Amino acid sequence: MSNLVIQVAKIPEEFPAIAAIRKSVFQEEQGVDPALEFDGKDETSHHLIAYLDNKPVGTTRIRYLDDATAKIERLAVLSIARGQGIGKKIMENALLFLASKNIREVVIHSQEYIKDLYQKLGFVEEGEIFEEAGIPHVKMRKSLQLL
Repeated sequence: MSNLVIQVAKIPEEFPAIAAIRKSVFQEEQGVDPALEFDGKDETSHHLIAYLDNKPVGTTRIRYLDDATAKIERLAVLSIARGQGIGKKIMENALLFLASKNIREVVIHSQEYIKDLYQKLGFVEEGEIFEEAGIPHVKMRKSLQLL
């Protein structure tokens, strides 16, 4: 793979790049309503950003539900950079980051078609398929080993 760097985003400096990736993937490709995508929770979350050859190509958001639980959401990789394992690497980085923060459990709402990615990372399905932003999702959970 070319030069891939994944880091905790510097906010507000890197947020325009994060917003552009999410707009491209969720709004333009998947038709998600901007009001759902940009829900006012970005300011209280951590974000990871992936750079491929110094260009921003992927992101995810980490939101804390309580002292021991976090939700990883808004995982997005631009179409030009897909198929290279970048989404998986972003998730691996997010999980390591959370373990270092003493988070014990991670919850995600996976789009149904991509749940295999999360299963390979140790997430377990919980409950029935449900619709979120007009897209079938499944709730998944993973316990973390603390670092």
